[in-house]
Amino acid sequence: MDGFPHDGNLLRAPVAEDGIALDPAFGTRFMLFVDTEEEFDWTAPFSRTGHGVTALHGMARGQAYFAAAGLKPVYVTDYPVLESDAAVDMMGRWLTDGAADIGAHLHPWVNPPHVEEVMAANSYVGFLPETLERAKLEMLRRRIAERFGRSPIAYRAGRYGVGPNSARLLEEAGFRIDSSVRSRFDYSAQHGPDFRGLPQNPYWAGPNRALVELPLSTAFVGLLRNGGERLYRAALDMGPIAGALARTRMLSRVPLTPEGVSSREAIQAIDALIEEGVRVLNFSFHSPTLEPGHTPYVRNERDLVAFYRWWDGVLNHLARRNILPATLDQLLNAVPPRRRACQAA
Repeated sequence: MDGFPHDGNLLRAPVAEDGIALDPAFGTRFMLFVDTEEEFDWTAPFSRTGHGVTALHGMARGQAYFAAAGLKPVYVTDYPVLESDAAVDMMGRWLTDGAADIGAHLHPWVNPPHVEEVMAANSYVGFLPETLERAKLEMLRRRIAERFGRSPIAYRAGRYGVGPNSARLLEEAGFRIDSSVRSRFDYSAQHGPDFRGLPQNPYWAGPNRALVELPLSTAFVGLLRNGGERLYRAALDMGPIAGALARTRMLSRVPLTPEGVSSREAIQAIDALIEEGVRVLNFSFHSPTLEPGHTPYVRNERDLVAFYRWWDGVLNHLARRNILPATLDQLLNAVPPRRRACQAA
């Protein structure tokens, strides 16, 4: 049969043939994506105004820490950050020095063109009209190219908000990798995407299979973790049961992030993902967390000390497991040539 079994929609599970067999020499590695965004009140309604880009000292401290640890973060960056000369100057030096990569991060409510009503349902760019999603993506891509002298190849939708047209639009815009799929999470009750049942390992997406999807990493941990997503879904359907299972450490869902996850849980998740055969452990957090007072996760200096202590423990555990960091280029170099369309027999 000519063509692919489906269009590479990021909301659908890929077919087996779309799985990416990374170069065996790549081994099992880990990466860090930082959602580099404005500071705003997380408890307030979405707004086009009332935000700032002030956490630059925290970002500089964080970059120094990660560089010293041998990491090359991918700073997926949104429009308000690009409008800050101080932020662009700082991040541009990291890019020039080869210490970081710059990608794209789209918060639709602060990303022009501003034509849609600002509300929760419109905070997922992938569910906006196709023409508007394309226009916002193109303005963000062009602004990154203007500010940093090169077009981005990595993307993450704000709020993980990819939709039915996103993979095709990312292919058309020249992106090579998306990291918006948050496997094992469902945001449909909040007007967002449902990622349940999607893979943990990289796979080809988009109509031409020219886009690498690198899902964010989430593990199930606890004595019942072999029940996996099916058991976790059933527990959620029973209301308080899911909380009880987590409190008794029988079954918990643990994403790889320092935000709201203890180092003990993260280490358990790392081990569970390695046992599952996940080849790229994909860590993430929000850039305002790097300075106290901007997110619920780091409210004061004590929380910030705990944030770096979390990373000390997690990085030490990764080293004990012989899991090395990977850069964006190293990951893409480990990806084989994209899969060709099936030919008629």
